[in-house]
Amino acid sequence: MKTVVSVSLGSSTRDHRAVVELLGQQFAISRIGMDGKLSAAIDKVKELDGHVDAIGLGGIDVYLYAGSKRFALRDGLRLLEAAKITPVVDGSGLKNTLEREAIAFMQKSLGIDLRGRKVLMVSALDRFGMAQAFVDAGADVLFGDFIFALDLDKPVRGLAEFEELAEKYLPDACKLPFQFFYPTGKRQEQPPEPKYPAYYEEAEIIAGDFHFLRRFMPDRLDGKIVLTNTVTAQNIDELRTRGVRTLITTTPDFGGRSFGTNVVEAALLALLGKRWEDVTSDDYAHIMAELKLRPRVVDLG
Repeated sequence: MKTVVSVSLGSSTRDHRAVVELLGQQFAISRIGMDGKLSAAIDKVKELDGHVDAIGLGGIDVYLYAGSKRFALRDGLRLLEAAKITPVVDGSGLKNTLEREAIAFMQKSLGIDLRGRKVLMVSALDRFGMAQAFVDAGADVLFGDFIFALDLDKPVRGLAEFEELAEKYLPDACKLPFQFFYPTGKRQEQPPEPKYPAYYEEAEIIAGDFHFLRRFMPDRLDGKIVLTNTVTAQNIDELRTRGVRTLITTTPDFGGRSFGTNVVEAALLALLGKRWEDVTSDDYAHIMAELKLRPRVVDLG
């Protein structure tokens, strides 16, 4: 049996374990939340190194993308470099493939015409492939990174403008502690604090990282489609209570919930038997087709 562990800066209350079969092989998959403690997460990665088949990094990114440029986060690199033997991934290598496929799935399998649809990407830097796929599909995309991460009421509606601003601000921003931008640890369990609700209200589709999306969402999201990643049963109930019509998660259901992209990427890496730096998007696309991985769709109406 192969073992995949996600070491997350998120809350330990979201920990989960599952045993799944992928291409005839058994996988023991688990998530360990470190409650926002970077030093403890580094120690856990060192402890697991050489004893598991692959490690995923949750609640943090190592790399962010804007166009063809890649930017490394200081804290993410510290976690990545803590392992010397076991391959470590943050999900960014798979996101470009998996999340583009999710947009295609929405159009082809769910019959959602994205042309002209108003989409709020609460954070596009960690899901640039998703944002680009929405733009390519003809959606009217609002890039919310500056609004929600930096608390600047600066709506960006063009992909070229977003890339230009990202290239300008990211080199310095990547040196800051990751918690400056993203809710980690117990902050993930706090009630949402609505901010700039008009941007949520005008959108027909709200997309992006769930914790980021949830942190600022208003009380009502009536009739909205939410495209996100990791959710628990409690998160689903919360979205239903607020009036969300349809929930789509980019990752499939493993043992009753959707794990993070980092977990799925770690499992695929273990199946491929390659080093992370040697895996291509074609490798991911091929093995995803073999596995018949599909987004999870939950009708909340």
